[in-house]
Amino acid sequence: MALASSVKVPYMAYLRVYEPLAAFPEPERSHWARYAKRAKTPTAQDEQRRALADLLPTPPVPVPVHESADAFIAVVNEVTCVCPWRTRLRGWQALESLDELLPASVLDAALPPVVRRQAATDYEQWRERNPDARPWIRGAAWHVPVRWFVLFSDGEREYTKGEREPVMRYRTPMVQARRRVARGLRTLRDALEEGPLIDGLVDVGRWLEEFHPRSLVELDYGGLVHAVPEAQLAEDRSAAEVAEGLAALREGDGERAGVAYEKLSQRWRAVRERQFSS
Repeated sequence: MALASSVKVPYMAYLRVYEPLAAFPEPERSHWARYAKRAKTPTAQDEQRRALADLLPTPPVPVPVHESADAFIAVVNEVTCVCPWRTRLRGWQALESLDELLPASVLDAALPPVVRRQAATDYEQWRERNPDARPWIRGAAWHVPVRWFVLFSDGEREYTKGEREPVMRYRTPMVQARRRVARGLRTLRDALEEGPLIDGLVDVGRWLEEFHPRSLVELDYGGLVHAVPEAQLAEDRSAAEVAEGLAALREGDGERAGVAYEKLSQRWRAVRERQFSS
């Protein structure tokens, strides 16, 4: 474990769904009920370090051999909600997008083609046996996708400096998240042509529909808190700016919507540019 804890945590943000225990079939429900009673459960940093440690052997292990039995736990109005890690499934899904994120030479050096081909074959076979599987967690490197902020209001923002590191997150009931997605889509389709922003929000909306209606939805800045200066993090009101832009579009005020979007874009452009700094 010492080796795993020495690996640098990446700058990732996460969108998570926590489902109530009632949403899980047996025997999984009983497993999570016992798990939630533990005195201490792993953190997001623990999950990241374990995944990164798997890349250290030769050849690397891009996807765990076995699915994780860990989860994040949240208690909402005295109801225990669970967000399974599903690290193996998410690892397979992440591999599918690496070609778009890394130059071929870098990708081949980090994960040789033979390793990726075997992982792809394993995933295809697994999907045939588990056609309805979906992750409870989505991740984004070096930014928070604009569409994620549509799900939340500024009043749901939680920012704390923390004893060890700052925490920035939003949490909202599933019913609110779905309502905001639907309203946001109506606004965007009335004001804009079809494009990546609308397509991305449609995708998020479909994903949310797969979960229990009494779930909790969370946007966690995760490792991004280390990529943003503390003063800027404390002043970050990205969800409010997205809400302002959508409100302006509903009122037909394109200029005000453009100002809100530009402010948001500049903030996250500056964060993404830090990945290229030495």
